[in-house]
Amino acid sequence: MLDHLSYKAPEPKVIAGAKSDWELVIGLEVHAQVSSNAKLFSGASTTFGAEPNSNVAFVDAAMPGMLPVINEFCVAQAVRTGLGLKAEINLRSAFDRKNYFYPDLPQGYQISQLYHPIVGEGEIIVDMGPGVARRVRIERIHLEQDAGKSIHDMDPNMSFVDLNRTGVALMEIVSRPDIRGPEEAAAYVSKLRQILRYLGTCDGNMQNGNLRCDVNVSVCKPGAYEKFQESGDFSHLGTRCEIKNMNSMRFIQQAIEFEARRQIAIIEDGGKIVQETRLYDPDKGETRSMRSKEEAHDYRYFPCPDLLPLEIEQGWVDDIAATMPELPDEKKARFVTDLGLSEYDASVLTAEVENADYFEAVVAEAGDGKLAANWVINELFGRLKKEGHEITDSPVNPAQLGGIIKLIKAGDISGKIGKDLFEIIYTEGGDPAQIVEARGMKQVTDLGAIETAVDEIIAANPAQVEKAKQNPKLAGWFTGQVIKASGGKANPAAVNEIVAKKLGL
Repeated sequence: MLDHLSYKAPEPKVIAGAKSDWELVIGLEVHAQVSSNAKLFSGASTTFGAEPNSNVAFVDAAMPGMLPVINEFCVAQAVRTGLGLKAEINLRSAFDRKNYFYPDLPQGYQISQLYHPIVGEGEIIVDMGPGVARRVRIERIHLEQDAGKSIHDMDPNMSFVDLNRTGVALMEIVSRPDIRGPEEAAAYVSKLRQILRYLGTCDGNMQNGNLRCDVNVSVCKPGAYEKFQESGDFSHLGTRCEIKNMNSMRFIQQAIEFEARRQIAIIEDGGKIVQETRLYDPDKGETRSMRSKEEAHDYRYFPCPDLLPLEIEQGWVDDIAATMPELPDEKKARFVTDLGLSEYDASVLTAEVENADYFEAVVAEAGDGKLAANWVINELFGRLKKEGHEITDSPVNPAQLGGIIKLIKAGDISGKIGKDLFEIIYTEGGDPAQIVEARGMKQVTDLGAIETAVDEIIAANPAQVEKAKQNPKLAGWFTGQVIKASGGKANPAAVNEIVAKKLGL
């Protein structure tokens, strides 16, 4: 596992302007929908895709006299997330009202946590290559309720409002301005998503809007960021602009690249950057102004009078900590150390929690980590990717794939026959051992039969024999011919040994 003492930090992205070089400074605010069956302050369902306005309780619709009641499970999920990010858990936090008016916000305010968030400072180690990683500090995680959705494309004259998302619990995960390039920003979101999915606190579905982020981008001259790091003085950095509601790794990178170049052009032309909120248009590949950037006072924050401060006990936090799963960095390190996998293979197998679970089930059946990794990555993942399937849709279960590997290890079938067997199970299903027995696929290990086949091939190819005696590497040709003649069933190791003996090599 990487720790922040054992890796080299990546170089910051440098963009050449017309007059000088510039560096990027990026911070992200990720909104992660809490995996919970009920909303933050009501018992209404959070099921995605329900009929519009069908998952709405009276409190979500801001009916008079309705009071919010905190969902303890959502609080536990936020604590679990904080523990997963090695963050400080605040035993006392409080909710505030963030006041703004929009049709999909029935209360006229959002209940959030500005002054006293539930989770304090933490960190994420973002791998950027072998031995290269960025430590990104987490400033805070706070709980808040989501707003509804305004729909403007159903009628030429009217807009519609769907309140199904209203009141759904969100965790806003705010990073420090530690990210120094577009690729790092996408890698950070990807790593955060991976951790959340391992924890089970957010499903990370960006397409459904369950994970989206606001990207803060500014540019500065080389050396200025280091001065900021030393002093904590933001005046060393440029004015930032926020790109709102990004839900694609590719678009995050494109938006940062465009926004940085836009800011550089303005500054080098003698202009000033206006702090504002912008939107990214993927069709045009550009950001455009949405509104001037609000400050906290614009929202007239004040403590929510309907909710007491949230006080939790250390024992309750400890109970959650005791149920924490193995996280991706730890799992990757164990795969490398205990199973002898390469860093690359371990990264592929831990990228998604479902991949890791599947692989570990195969290892438990097969008893060989390296062989299992080879078959899972090259045969199974390759086939699933080709057909556009996820691991959860795999027609080959871990017991079946582990069974194939066991047969190869035992010498009952060769690797080539194993691929034929994999194809049969992928398309037809069945038990590997039974299929091998029923279809006569067992490897030939009868040394007498193999010796006879070797004698026949040698007798039929005297010229090739002379070549092999002069160049022993050509003996492999005989091995191939014998295996071919046996329909792929001859044991390759036994064939090699007999061929070498017969040729006097």
